[in-house]
Amino acid sequence: MTASVAAATREAYEHWAPLYPPEPHNPLMRAEQRVMLEHCPAAARRSVLDLGCGTGRYAQIFAKRGAADVVAMDFCMPMLGRVRGAHRVCAGMMHLPFAARSFDIVVSGLAVGHAPDLQAWAYEVARVLREGGTLLYSDFHPDAARVQLTRSFSDEQQRTWTVPHHTHDLRSQVSALRAAGLKVAATHEVRVGRELREPFENSESFYARWDGLALVLIVRADK
Repeated sequence: MTASVAAATREAYEHWAPLYPPEPHNPLMRAEQRVMLEHCPAAARRSVLDLGCGTGRYAQIFAKRGAADVVAMDFCMPMLGRVRGAHRVCAGMMHLPFAARSFDIVVSGLAVGHAPDLQAWAYEVARVLREGGTLLYSDFHPDAARVQLTRSFSDEQQRTWTVPHHTHDLRSQVSALRAAGLKVAATHEVRVGRELREPFENSESFYARWDGLALVLIVRADK
């Protein structure tokens, strides 16, 4: 991402960090996590990178599932400082500070949209994956971006922030993964009224307006 977009993204997450728990804290994140775990590879005795980890919800899950080693990486120090139960590394996702073939699993929850160059991101992930390894990630769906839905939050002073996001359509994602030597094993769209059905404040009008809209794209690719 450009320097200005990167700075805006980091600033938003710095303000979000105090309010961002290491578990899914809204209905969409709970739906996203349920589907992610449906496609999750076995973790026991494997090495895992939680890429763009935030406060480490996936790092925590893989640690509990018996991973031999879990690394949580994020470029926002206030987010990273809240991670527990994993080795913490502060770095950006476009240049991973790890040797080739370091991990059996790379997991990334709702962070791929921070990659300005999807092909370069895919090559970096493929580089640090071992043969037989798995990439599992979620991203905000391009269809949600097209109708101008955003990822926004209110900070401790009740100021509203919108997190910058690059939109990558599914064709571009599949193409980037294949070019990096990864085989797409599964894709899954989290849709309003399907995977996302949990009631929340004013949810009746939300579900009526956006019924069937894809909000999150989940992809599993193997090396």
